[in-house]
Amino acid sequence: MDKIKQRLCGIQGRLFADSLKAGYESEPFIRGFMRSCVAKALDSEYNRMQWAGEAYLIEELQEEASIRMGEKAYDRESLFWMGYVYRYWHFYTGESSKDIVRIAPVRTLHKNYKEFRGQMQPDGLIDQLRESYFRKNPPKGEN
Repeated sequence: MDKIKQRLCGIQGRLFADSLKAGYESEPFIRGFMRSCVAKALDSEYNRMQWAGEAYLIEELQEEASIRMGEKAYDRESLFWMGYVYRYWHFYTGESSKDIVRIAPVRTLHKNYKEFRGQMQPDGLIDQLRESYFRKNPPKGEN
C-alpha cells in the first residue's frame, strides 16, 4: 500500500478515535459513518474530503447522519484500529464502506480487535472475515 493510502487509513483511524472525544456512542457512530456520503466520498478515487482532516469530517457527518451522544464507547486504541482497518479494507478489496460494514459489522470488527490486535496483518484478518461472511452468505447464483 502506498504512502497516500496509508495516510488516508490514519485519517480514518483518527476520525474514529476523535468520536470518543466528541462524546459519540461508538457503534452508531461507526455504522452511521460507514453508510454515509462522507465515507462514500473517501471511497472515491479522488475527493477533496480525503484531505479535509478529522474535525471537518466529523462536522460533515453531523450534518448528514443522526449519531447519538452517549456513554457506550470503545477505547481510543480500538477505535483507531477499527477506522484504520475499515479504510485499509476498502483499498485492499475495492469494496465500498457500506458493503464492508455489512460484511464485518462494528461488533464483529471490535471482537476481532480484542482477539487479534497485534497478532495479524489487516489483509489476513480481512480475508478471514470475508471468507466467513461469504461462506454463510454465498453470492446469488452460487451454491
